[in-house]
Amino acid sequence: MNYPKKLIEVALPLEAINEASSREKSIRHGHPSTLHLWWARRPLAAARAVIFAQMVDDSSAWPDLFPTEKAQEKERQRLFRIIEELVTWENTTNEEVLQKARDEIWASWRRTCAANADHPRAEELFNRSKLPAFHDPFAGGGALPLEAQRLGLEAYASDLNPVAVLINKAMIEIPPRFAGKRPVNPEARAKKELIERQWKGAQGLAEDVRYYGQWMRDEAEKRIGHLYPKVEITQEMARERPDLAPYVGRKLTVIAWLWARTVKSPNPAFANIDVPLASTFMLSTKSGKEAYVEPVIENGSYRFTVKVGKPKDPEAAKNGTKLARGANFRCVMSGAVINDPYIKAESMAGRMGARLMAIVAEGDHGRVYLAPTPEHEKSANQAQPLWKPEVSMPENPRWFSPPLYGLKSFGDLFTPRQLVALTTFSDLVGEAIQRIEADARAAGLEPDMRPLCDGGTGPRAYAEAVGVYLAFALSKQADLGNSLCRWEPIAQCPRQLFGRQAIPMIWDFAEGNPLGSSSGSWIIFVDGIAKAFSKTFEIVTANACGTALQAEAGTQEVSLDKIISTDPPYYDNIGYADLSDFFYIWLRRSLKTVFPELFSTMAVPKAEELVATPYRHGSVGEAEIFFLDGMTRAMHRLTQQSHQAFPVSIYYAFKQAENESEEGTASTGWETFLSAVIKAGFSISGTWPIRTENDSRMIGQDTNALASSIVLVCRKRDASAPTATRREFMTALKQELPQALAHLQHSNIAPVDLAQAAIGPGMAVFTRYARVLDAEGKPMTVREALALINQVLDETLAEQEGDFDAESRWALAWFEQFGFAEGEFGVAETLSKAKDTSVQGMVDAGILAAGKGKVRLLKPEELPADWDPLTDSRLTGWEVVHHLIRVLNAGGESAAAQIVAKLGATADAARELCYRLFTLCERKKRAQEALAYNTLVQSWPEILRLTQTKSFGTAVSGELFDVE
Repeated sequence: MNYPKKLIEVALPLEAINEASSREKSIRHGHPSTLHLWWARRPLAAARAVIFAQMVDDSSAWPDLFPTEKAQEKERQRLFRIIEELVTWENTTNEEVLQKARDEIWASWRRTCAANADHPRAEELFNRSKLPAFHDPFAGGGALPLEAQRLGLEAYASDLNPVAVLINKAMIEIPPRFAGKRPVNPEARAKKELIERQWKGAQGLAEDVRYYGQWMRDEAEKRIGHLYPKVEITQEMARERPDLAPYVGRKLTVIAWLWARTVKSPNPAFANIDVPLASTFMLSTKSGKEAYVEPVIENGSYRFTVKVGKPKDPEAAKNGTKLARGANFRCVMSGAVINDPYIKAESMAGRMGARLMAIVAEGDHGRVYLAPTPEHEKSANQAQPLWKPEVSMPENPRWFSPPLYGLKSFGDLFTPRQLVALTTFSDLVGEAIQRIEADARAAGLEPDMRPLCDGGTGPRAYAEAVGVYLAFALSKQADLGNSLCRWEPIAQCPRQLFGRQAIPMIWDFAEGNPLGSSSGSWIIFVDGIAKAFSKTFEIVTANACGTALQAEAGTQEVSLDKIISTDPPYYDNIGYADLSDFFYIWLRRSLKTVFPELFSTMAVPKAEELVATPYRHGSVGEAEIFFLDGMTRAMHRLTQQSHQAFPVSIYYAFKQAENESEEGTASTGWETFLSAVIKAGFSISGTWPIRTENDSRMIGQDTNALASSIVLVCRKRDASAPTATRREFMTALKQELPQALAHLQHSNIAPVDLAQAAIGPGMAVFTRYARVLDAEGKPMTVREALALINQVLDETLAEQEGDFDAESRWALAWFEQFGFAEGEFGVAETLSKAKDTSVQGMVDAGILAAGKGKVRLLKPEELPADWDPLTDSRLTGWEVVHHLIRVLNAGGESAAAQIVAKLGATADAARELCYRLFTLCERKKRAQEALAYNTLVQSWPEILRLTQTKSFGTAVSGELFDVE
C-alpha cells in the first residue's frame, strides 16, 4: 500500500487549535454538550482539526507537486489557514468554511486513490468517488463522530455504555433522518407563517421538542402543582423586613427551597432536637443585595429567620454550623462538636433528616429571600412517590461519598417531592410520544410504521425521536433536581450535582421548582436543548449518514477499513459506568419501549468497562493488569481493522505528575496506556498536546491536574520491524530528535507544549523497532524510553545555548540557580569567567544590578521604558527577551511588534531563548515566570503579522523574514 504522510504526522497550527478549544469551554448556549452531560468531552474544535489533519496530506508527501522545502512550507501554511478558520466557534455551521475543508479532504483522497490504483483491493479500498467511513469505538459524548460527519464522512459511533450510545444516536443518527422536515405540532400546522417557513436542518425537530416540552410542563402543573405552592407575603412578614413591603398581599413564585440536613444533637441535654448541618448561612453575597439565614434559639429549640444586609458576624454566616473540612459541625443549641463518626452513625441508623432553612422567591427585580413557613414545609412532606429507583451506588468513596452516610441507592439522592416530579415527567415522556405520533399522522408524515430503533422515518419513529430529546430534559431535571445540589450565593441559583466526575455528599441543599421559570425549571432545560439542537444541526442534511450502536471496543467489527479517531477511558480518572447509572435509571424508565435492547439491563454494564478501578478488581495491581490487557485488545482491534492509508488518532488526558521515581516524574496511567498502544502493534508518529484549560491554569502547574489531552498519531508497525540495542536507539534518537525539535520550534509550538510534543518523534524512533534491548538483553520499558527521550530533549535544548551570546549564556546559568533573587558577587564573577564575559559588562549591558557584594538579574518591569535596540551598543538576547515581555505586558502585541521590527532577524534568537527559559522555570516550578515566556512565544505569530502590516523603522540587521 502506498500511503502518503498526513499533515498531522508533520505539523499542526497547535496554538490556534488550543485557543479555540480553550475558548469553547466558556460557550454554553447552542453547544451540543448541552444536549446531555458526558464527562471529559473533547472540544469540537480539536476534534474537527484532528480529523481534518488526519485525512489531508502533508506537502512533503508529494515532492512532484512541492519540490522544495520552501514550497512545502508554503503549502503547509495554506492548510494551516484552513484549520484556523475551521476551529473558530462561529464557523461551526459555516457551510462555506466547512466545504473548503471537505474539498481539501477530497483532493488528498483522490491523490491517494491514484497512487494505489494497482492495489489488489483498489476498487474496495480506494474508490475515488467515495470517502472511507469514520468510526470512534469509544464514542462517549459524541464530539468526534459529530465532527467527522460535519466534515462529510459517514460516521459510526460505538460504546459499551448505553447512555453514551443514546447521546450519539441523538447527535449523528436521528437529526439527519428527519432533516428538512417541518414540525408536526398543531400550532405549527395552524399558523400561516410557520407553514410557509423553510425549516433548515433539524429546526423542525427542535421546534417540536420545544412545543411538546411546554405541553409536558403544563400537564405536570395540573397533576403536581399543589406540591409547589406560591408564597404569599403577609403584613407580619414585612413588619421586620421593610424590603418586603412592596410585595404584601402578593403571591410570589418560588425559585427554590433551601434545606439543611439534620441529626440528633450529641449533647444529652438536647438529645431530642434535630440540629442542622449547614455549611453556610449565606443566601446572597452579591454586593448591596446580601442576605443570610440566622438561627434563633428560643423555648428550648430553634427556628430559622432570614435577614437582609451584611451580617454582623460575617465568618459565622459564611461557615454556618460547619467547623472544618469534611463532616464536622457544631450543635446550634449547645456548641458541642458533631464529628464525622457521629454523623455516619446517625445517618446509617436512619436518623438523618432535613429542615427547611429558607425560601427563595422571584421578585420584581431579583431574588426575594424569606424565612420558612409551616405551609411550605408541609407541602414538601405530603409528597408520596409511587416509584423509586433502587439501583445501588457502588461502595467507592473516591467517586461516591453518600453511601457512607446512609444514602445507599440512587433513589436516596432525591427528596419525596423530587421523586414525584421526576416520575411525573418520565410518565409524560411516554404520553408525549403517543400525542406526537397522532399529530404526525395528521400532518401527513410518510406512512412508515417502523419504530425508531429499526430505522423508521414515519409518525411512530418521529414521535420516538422527539421523545429522546424530551428524555434528555428529564436527565437535566434529575441533575439539578436532587438533594445534592448546592445553593450558589454569588449567582443566587442552585448548582447541578455533577460539577465534577463524582457524586459528593452535600449537607445543605437547594430544591428547585421544576414548574417555575428560573434555574432548575423544566422549561429552561427544554429551551436549552432546543437551542443546542437548532445551532448544532442547523446545516445537517438527509445525506449525512450516522450510526450509533452498543459494542465492546475489544471485540467490535465496526472499525473495518474505516478512519479511526477515538477518546478512550483515562485509566482510573473517571468511572463512566458507575456515574452514568444516575441518568440511566431515568432514561430507561422513559425510553425502554423505544430502545428495548439498549435498556435491557437494570443498570449500565460494568464488567468489561476499561477503567482501572481497584474496588471492582480487588487491588490496584489487578486493576492495572485489567486495564492494560483490555486496552491492548482494543488497540489491537484498531491495528487490524483501521484503513491503512490513514493514521489512527487517539486522545489521552495527560496527568502532569503522578509519582516520583529514580527515573523522574511519571504518570502510571500515561505509561500503561502507551504500553497498551505499543503492545497492540502500533508505532507512534506524533504526539500533540491539546490544551483545554485557560492559560492562567499554568499557575497551578505543580498540582496534580489534567492540563492537556494528548493526541497520539499511530500507524501499524511493520511486521518486519527489527530489534535494536539501547545504543542504536540512543544514536537514532540523538540524530532525529534535534531536527524534529527545531521543526516544532519553527512551527511556533508553545513552550508549555514542547516537551510533550517532542515525545512524538522520540516515540516514533522507539516504536519503529519490534523491541529495544538494554545491556542485559531485557526489553526496554516505556518508562525507560520516556526518560531517555526527555534526557535527549534536555541535552538538545542545552546545546542550543551555544547559539546565544556570552551574556545570555551567563544569565541562563545564573537564572537556573537564583532566578531573579540576589546572589554572591564572587559566585557571579567566577561564572562570568567560564562564560567569557564580566559582571561589569553585564551591568553595562543592562541586564544585571550589582552592589554591596550582591548581584541580581533585573526583572522585566525594572528595565528602562525608553530602551531602543537601535541605540543599544551591547545588545543581548537576554535583554531582548525581557524587554519584549515588559512591552508586551504594558502595550500588547502592537508595542512588541515595534521592537521586533527594529531587531530584524536578531529577534528570532530571542524567541528560541524563551523555550530554554520556560524549561528551566518548569523544572524549578516558577509558574509566573514560565507563563511570561510561554505567552511571548504564543504571541509571536501575531507580533510578526503586525510587523508586516505596519512600518516601524529600520531593523538592526537583515530582514525579519522573506516576503513572497
